[in-house]
Amino acid sequence: MIKLCYLLWPREPLSAPERRVRLLEKVAPALLATDLRYLQINIDDDLAQVPSPAPKLPFSEPFVAQVNLWIEQDDQRVAAEHVLRASGFELAGYRVDEQLYTEYGENVHAARRDWPDGTRSPGVLMVTTLQRPPWLDKDEWTRRWIGRQSPLSEAMQPRARYVRNAVLAAVTPHAPSYEGIVEEAFPSPRHISDPYLFYGAKNALELARNMARMLRSVVSFLPLWRITTVTMSEYFVKTPFRPEHGIYASTPADLPAGRERTSGLSSDTTEGPSHVLYDR
Repeated sequence: MIKLCYLLWPREPLSAPERRVRLLEKVAPALLATDLRYLQINIDDDLAQVPSPAPKLPFSEPFVAQVNLWIEQDDQRVAAEHVLRASGFELAGYRVDEQLYTEYGENVHAARRDWPDGTRSPGVLMVTTLQRPPWLDKDEWTRRWIGRQSPLSEAMQPRARYVRNAVLAAVTPHAPSYEGIVEEAFPSPRHISDPYLFYGAKNALELARNMARMLRSVVSFLPLWRITTVTMSEYFVKTPFRPEHGIYASTPADLPAGRERTSGLSSDTTEGPSHVLYDR
């Protein structure tokens, strides 16, 4: 199974509600008709209007949506990319290795998913693109991201779900050179806008300390002036979710052949034990 992440920019101005309607009511059905296996669409829409905690770079035009799709053969992406472009979007596409760090219900910040496909997920999603600075080699950059930043942010922040998409290759021309695309779900807009909640602090001293710890970790592997974070609504359009049981397919017998995989983490990271994941 191949996971592809596409970042979208509209060719013409679209309001936040117009993005939601176009992507969910027009683009999603057209993508499903291309016979892809699973589909998730994250949108900077009118239901996720909380400012990003990351500074907006001057003269930049952040992406307005992220489309994640799963296919069985690489040539299937041609039809999907045609749908996205024909719908009025420029796109940057990436083949990625999905590493699911935290799923809904695996910590105290959210219950297990109980909403069906096609329904907006509760809370707000932050989608962040990661670029590797030239002074770090790939192995050391990955160690700092996976072995330091992920455990730190998981322990500190009220994050309900966390997906790391490690970029394997760009699949569209002129795509920015990202090494990772991160999806972080938070329980509510307030958990992003309130610094005490966002940094897991009980008082001003703890807030200052946690902000300093986070900044040290981030700047150790990312150039701050090249980080782009967009707040979005999360829509699982087609997944192996079993609404009658309120859970994802959780055993190989529940899934098509070849769906089981591990997290892709090597045994020498400083994270906790990895567990078996099932692609969405």
